[in-house]
Amino acid sequence: MHVDFALLATMFAVAAVAGAFDAIAGGGGLLTVPALLLTGMNPVAALGTNKLQGAVSALSSTTAFARRGLIDWKTALPVAGAAAVAGLCGALCASLLSPRVLAALVPVLLIVIALYFGFSKGLKGEDVHPRLTLPVFAFCVTPLIGFYDGIFGPGAGAFYMVAIVTLLGYGALKATAHTKLANAASNLGSLSLFILKGAVIWPIGLAMAAGAFLGAQVGSRLAMRFGARLIRPLLVVMSCAMAVKLLSDPANPLRHAVVGLFTH
Repeated sequence: MHVDFALLATMFAVAAVAGAFDAIAGGGGLLTVPALLLTGMNPVAALGTNKLQGAVSALSSTTAFARRGLIDWKTALPVAGAAAVAGLCGALCASLLSPRVLAALVPVLLIVIALYFGFSKGLKGEDVHPRLTLPVFAFCVTPLIGFYDGIFGPGAGAFYMVAIVTLLGYGALKATAHTKLANAASNLGSLSLFILKGAVIWPIGLAMAAGAFLGAQVGSRLAMRFGARLIRPLLVVMSCAMAVKLLSDPANPLRHAVVGLFTH
């Protein structure tokens, strides 16, 4: 495909905005994946290139949170390791599970997450007592989300966030910091397979990675400044937006089922 400076500048800007959203509440793929598809690249290349900028975005925000001492590395490293392996396994198994099943299920889960963060008091500024021990969380819960991130992806950040808040008892900002590291790990795991398959368009991917890095730095600073007051509403908005985006696909089986109820 033809790549010129105007295209690279546009994708840089899109990734910068997406990186800021990703650092706070996730959902940057709502901007980057459609933008990549509009360039004319095939869906596999779009997903592979998106994983590159997504991984860099998550790593960028992770470094910003880490500099503020918001990451407990004894907890974070086992979770990140499990997420990376699971992300790679998910990417390897992508052809074994129909995306239609996930496309039907994920919007429902995202709406549930939006309702949870919107109406419950589960997202607070301070930590509470955990419901699971670290080994159980790292090796039983994290692989499920990491595998999903590798095999499909949309909403993985929201799933990490709700799991860390409800099961590890972390407050809003600390949970966001650990979510970014886990997200980076599962992204890197699946990205490694896309690279081996030659599915990354490097000029566009690197331009987007640069934009995502800068955007994530801005977003993480906003999250650290405003805490739960910013993170909670953006989580609700982005979870709903991702659900609507998935349901807007004419091929979505859940959409077909709902439309069928009203047309028969």
